[in-house]
Amino acid sequence: MGPVGPPIWPRPDWWQRGVIYQIYPRSFADTDGDGSGDLAGILEHLDHLEALGVDAIWLSPIYPSPGYDVGYDVADHRAVDPLFGTLADFDRLVEEAHRRGMGVVLDLVLNHTSHEHPWFVDSRRSRTGDHAGWYVWRDPLGRTRRGRPRPPNNWVSFFGGSAWTWEPARGQFYLHTFLPQQPDLDFREPAVREAQLGVVRHWLDRGVDGFRLDTFNCFFKHPDLTSNPRRRPGGLRAWDRQRHVNDKDQPELVGFLAELRAIVDDVPGRMTVSELFEGSPALAARHVVPRHLVFDFRLLEQRWQAAALADAIDEREAAYGPDRTPTVVLSNHDRPRHAGRFARDVGGDAARDAVAKAAAVLSLTLRGTPFLYYGEEIALGDVRVPRAEIVDPPARRYWPLPLWWNRDQCRSPMPWSGAPGGGFSAGRPWMRLAPDVARRNVADQAADQWSVLSFYRRLIALRRSTPALQVGEFGWVARARGGVLAYRRSVPGETVVVAINTRRTETDVSLGVPPSGAGWIPVLSSLAARGGSPVGSGPLRLGPLEAVLLRPSTE
Repeated sequence: MGPVGPPIWPRPDWWQRGVIYQIYPRSFADTDGDGSGDLAGILEHLDHLEALGVDAIWLSPIYPSPGYDVGYDVADHRAVDPLFGTLADFDRLVEEAHRRGMGVVLDLVLNHTSHEHPWFVDSRRSRTGDHAGWYVWRDPLGRTRRGRPRPPNNWVSFFGGSAWTWEPARGQFYLHTFLPQQPDLDFREPAVREAQLGVVRHWLDRGVDGFRLDTFNCFFKHPDLTSNPRRRPGGLRAWDRQRHVNDKDQPELVGFLAELRAIVDDVPGRMTVSELFEGSPALAARHVVPRHLVFDFRLLEQRWQAAALADAIDEREAAYGPDRTPTVVLSNHDRPRHAGRFARDVGGDAARDAVAKAAAVLSLTLRGTPFLYYGEEIALGDVRVPRAEIVDPPARRYWPLPLWWNRDQCRSPMPWSGAPGGGFSAGRPWMRLAPDVARRNVADQAADQWSVLSFYRRLIALRRSTPALQVGEFGWVARARGGVLAYRRSVPGETVVVAINTRRTETDVSLGVPPSGAGWIPVLSSLAARGGSPVGSGPLRLGPLEAVLLRPSTE
């Protein structure tokens, strides 16, 4: 690792002005040859993240886990899984990240635990133990004709099947929104809330700068566990055939969030970002306050089409208004990577680099805090995983039916070089690497000034030095005309115009007269051929899939 200077963390308002980079630890870098990424691997590559220019890293779960949902079934919220290292490794990672001016955000899975968590092991033994009331237990709703216990209501698991599993030792059902190995905690139990708030305090004491709250709107269920009404029309999966009004989004969530956020706010410079589990931008926006963001995934769900993207942008702007900060997300650990899916919208893989650069401009210049997903800086694509190698539980359950997208495909190891194992591991990687690792990797792109990686570095550096791109107002210049998204970001004394051509053909767009009354000067383009010559009052010609940022000319 290179030399580092004095501590420069935290920066003011980094949660709003900065860029946050999500790491799936098992797939980032392996240092001990077991084929799985680890904390030491992240530490080894902090120089890459510093050069990229990100302000914080978000780690998907690193806690001890039996791995039924690949880490989202937590057996101990206060420790590090030996697969990833030790608490000492984590402390060193936080220290080194801070010295480089980067924060560390942890994924907190509070809604449920692993069935191997000591709390649940005790809870399932009897109705009288210390943790007997810590999970959602209910008596059966009678018996079937065959004498089997009937679940308390009609709730179903997001991963398939009933949301209730019978426990003979207690003679009751327990609730699990996800796998049976992920029992839901009962947040109406005061001891549960206090225990989970203790987890927040524990990691804050270790220097953590923020938390991503997994499925936060599932914490509370209707007190009567009322059955969900049917959804018409429904979908193919049982989950999609219900309106989930009783198993999530309960009013008690607001008070608990305020309590959790007050603990975080007691430490200067800390933040949270919450995952809205199935909900609209309007619902997400209602939970947003300063330093506490909420993901909405409307942009992530769109194809690379100007009209669809513009509609999503308008919906977000209307929901959040000028006083709330949105998030900007195009890829994550649960959805297809955007470089590959956007490329398919414009003709195939040959367009992947060009569309990845244009999408980077979109995500890093729209209003809101951008969250990048590891590998998107080299336009990493999804990896096809044969049935025999599937790890994702719902994908195994539903195969070969088209009811679930296999999340393994977006969780492949990071290719650091074109060497065997992609520079990821000296052993056999836990998940197969992308087939193009020999030509699409960090080392090769770092050496190429026109690569996707080099473009990300320039774009993030420009964003960091431009307040208008961080916190400026948003306004349309050309809304989806001719396949172009053109908009203005501005603060007093500074204006930047962004123009993105979503098509593979040249097109013209009128930018209007700048505040100075002169022309516009390109400051960054996704096309190497674009120079810095001023653009007059006439239309700007955009190349195929070109994205360009311009400032008003002073001449």
